[in-house]
Amino acid sequence: MNAPDKALNDTRNLSEQAHERIRRDILNGELFPGEKLQIEAISDRYGIGIAPVREALNRLSSEGLVERKSQRGFFVAEISMTSLEELVKTRIWLETLALREAIQNATEAWEEQLVLAYHRLARTNRRMPAEAGREISEEWEQRHKEFHMLLLDRCGSSWLLGFCSTMMDQAVRYRSLSMNVHPSLLRREGAAAEHQALLNAVIDRDADRACRLLADHYNTTLEGLRAVIEHGEK
Repeated sequence: MNAPDKALNDTRNLSEQAHERIRRDILNGELFPGEKLQIEAISDRYGIGIAPVREALNRLSSEGLVERKSQRGFFVAEISMTSLEELVKTRIWLETLALREAIQNATEAWEEQLVLAYHRLARTNRRMPAEAGREISEEWEQRHKEFHMLLLDRCGSSWLLGFCSTMMDQAVRYRSLSMNVHPSLLRREGAAAEHQALLNAVIDRDADRACRLLADHYNTTLEGLRAVIEHGEK
């Protein structure tokens, strides 16, 4: 590899690192809605050069986690109850479509993967130890997304899966920010039973029941977040 190619590759690697770390801190609620993302300050915060940070912020802007305002720079995207309601409604539209298609294309191997993903999620503690410095486990979030994305995996559309993945990330952000304000949201014990019911419906290949349960699952979470977000908007 010649020197220019190596330099370009190094910049891309650093941009990936910057993207992942900024994205993680936005999703975890450590960078707050409306917060200005000064490129120099972000560069210092993560120990990554200005050019890779700028590239990462542009990418996050296209993903809806960062807002680029003309002549003013980059800001963490705002949240609102109206936006969350729109997000949940759109998730239900697209994910029930994907889930119905996935069930039509079901295989035994896929069902076995789902069972394994469910058990991994069920065995993972959602709450972090008090000394960890944050409320919710990143491992739980990862297992949770793996289970939900695997539910849709056989839908046959990489475009649809990409949209659903992006919306799941946005939902994680709302949940993390709300839990920072109201940690009792971590104790929504019904979520585990909802995941089990979803799995059972898919294994039974009952698309109508599975789609209804998925919609109820998201609407229940929405109502749990409503009081916290509406209080923050006042």
